[in-house]
Amino acid sequence: MKKIVRILLIGFLVLAAMFFAFVPQYLDRSKNKSTVKGPFAKIGWYDSIPFIADLHCDALLWDRNFLKEHNYGHVDLPRMQKANMAFQVFTIVSKVPVGINIEKNPGNSDQIGLLSFAQLQPPNTWFSIKQRTLHQCATLHAFAEKSDGQFRVITDKKGLYQFIADREKNHRLASGMLGLEGAQPLENDLANLDEMYAAGVRYIGLAHFFDNEWAGSAHGMQKGGLTEKGIQLIKKMDSLHITIDLAHASQNTINDVFKYHDGPVLVSHTGVKGVCDNQRNLSDEHLLEIGRRNGLVGVGLWETAVCGKDAAATAGIIKYVADKIGIDKVALGSDWDGAFEMHFDVTGTPLIVTELLKLGFTRTGIEKIMGGNIRDFFLRNLPE
Repeated sequence: MKKIVRILLIGFLVLAAMFFAFVPQYLDRSKNKSTVKGPFAKIGWYDSIPFIADLHCDALLWDRNFLKEHNYGHVDLPRMQKANMAFQVFTIVSKVPVGINIEKNPGNSDQIGLLSFAQLQPPNTWFSIKQRTLHQCATLHAFAEKSDGQFRVITDKKGLYQFIADREKNHRLASGMLGLEGAQPLENDLANLDEMYAAGVRYIGLAHFFDNEWAGSAHGMQKGGLTEKGIQLIKKMDSLHITIDLAHASQNTINDVFKYHDGPVLVSHTGVKGVCDNQRNLSDEHLLEIGRRNGLVGVGLWETAVCGKDAAATAGIIKYVADKIGIDKVALGSDWDGAFEMHFDVTGTPLIVTELLKLGFTRTGIEKIMGGNIRDFFLRNLPE
């Protein structure tokens, strides 16, 4: 009997070791694919674009060393440097329901807790959305500290101005900022916003794939608007200069934000219903209001957002947005490492430049779209 128990115990330990060693990386590799692989050709002036930037990447969700180059997934520091990428917003995915879809999701399940366990993250991240969020924020700061000065986290205007000046002398420098995909990490307590601010969070999407205590999601069960606490939240965010991200927000939530907030907003990663009509994408009515507020629309790199699987599809949406609200208000919002197949990884950004040229954009306009607009938006709206 003791021998049988010993064999069973050894077998269990072997299976557990295999689970922790292979399952997280398998999920990362299988979820974060690219339609096309590099290397990608660049036009002659691509590497002299001063500020290439993107509004949305979920790389912190995965157990991956950001400072090392990988042959899977979409973003890491070496690949950012190859792509001349100056600035990337890293968003925190804190809770995702089982059976995720763009139509209707309850909020009573949580796949990210299991992923945190499989990645052997600290035990408090297995059960607390707030703690796993703060852990991901701390992870980005730790990468910056270990990067030998090649990567820094931007939290205010002063830091961004300094980074821009330093990068003029060294184009290998890269930077990142933190955002939240959904306000659920606040765990129904407005006081937790101060902790998120202290951790470096500078934009917050009010809801992700399910309705929460603050706002309705475009993919939730009720798809309502801002709750009373949600109205308090956006007012406090405004006082801290934390930008509202309308990605994934329900139509009612977007309407309520426009009702109770008169400042700029952004949509970090989206498509538009005028070209690609589905539950996920932005209406022309809301697009025009974002333009009126001098906001920013980040266009995605995945099929549901742009109804295509290549750079031409994304460039077409960019042109639609630019024609509707102006070339100063459209940007890249890839959703890299968001557990969907993307057109390409970060090294494929030259393909977007090529397609924009085909559509008649000038170099000046392309430099705005590829990152200048993001730079200028945050120079206007980050805390002092």
